[in-house]
Amino acid sequence: MRTTVLGTSGFEISEFVFGAGSIGGVGASTSTRGLGLSAEQGLQRLDEARELGITVVDTADSYGGGESEKIVGHWLHDRRPADFVVSTKVGLISKSDGSRGVDLSKEHIERRLEQSIERLGRVDLFLSHVPDPGTPVEETLAAFTRAQENGLIGAYGVSNVDRQQLETILSTADKRDLHRPVLVENRLNLLDRTDEAALLPLVVDEGLAYTPFSPLAGGVLSERYLDGATPEAGSRIAVAGNMYYKGFYSPENLEKVAALRDLARERATSVSGLALAWLRDHPAVTAPIVAPSTSAQWDAVRDAAAIRLDATEHARISDIFS
Repeated sequence: MRTTVLGTSGFEISEFVFGAGSIGGVGASTSTRGLGLSAEQGLQRLDEARELGITVVDTADSYGGGESEKIVGHWLHDRRPADFVVSTKVGLISKSDGSRGVDLSKEHIERRLEQSIERLGRVDLFLSHVPDPGTPVEETLAAFTRAQENGLIGAYGVSNVDRQQLETILSTADKRDLHRPVLVENRLNLLDRTDEAALLPLVVDEGLAYTPFSPLAGGVLSERYLDGATPEAGSRIAVAGNMYYKGFYSPENLEKVAALRDLARERATSVSGLALAWLRDHPAVTAPIVAPSTSAQWDAVRDAAAIRLDATEHARISDIFS
């Protein structure tokens, strides 16, 4: 697997990132805890990621109520993989009643970073999970800056931000002489290209890394739901479709995926592999985050790793979903 440079962080990583958001649950919601990968399955996916050449794992203190960090930490401690980059996120709080809170205060960041380091062994990349309208941006950035200057993290980033929020973050960092984020982690795939209009031009202009999640739209960007097939029990669309993948599974979108299948057949590859290749070869993308639920789903990553799209091919795929 090829490698790439993560913005200005100094980290060299694989062209795909393993996302551990399904270990111990599906994302951060209390309602989906226990519905994702078990500890054993999570450890197996991590082994498979490493065997494939992936060198970075992405998790969060809230995934699976903390189980994701704990299991990833167990794997890191046992396997001790060389040159592996560990990324986690802070700030999203899932409450027992199903609602969510946000806290990016200095105290919360410091307390949760200590917890994440205890669970994972170290934190190379530390990201804000979601913006916090109740905490001044300067306070949040100062906390990340202190963590970096104290050697607790290598660099920091932001997740789930829009252009205006990122502009505020960057200008605040510059005005207050604080460290800038090096990474943006947002959703981007062929069925959700919202970031292309405003955010990604800023990301590129500022030299930031961009690692998109949900690259296959919960599995809709695959052959799985074509030809009248319906979501199986336990699939991400069935478990968390209305929560994380709302609007992806629709007749209109499936028509577009069927058109993508025609192109995939021309390339003798899979729909999911071609969708991942499109994202990986996007000019603003550093490395997509992939999160296979089964061993077989790594085939899409293998297919994508074997494909290189030129500008014409990339535009042809983009036009299907425009």
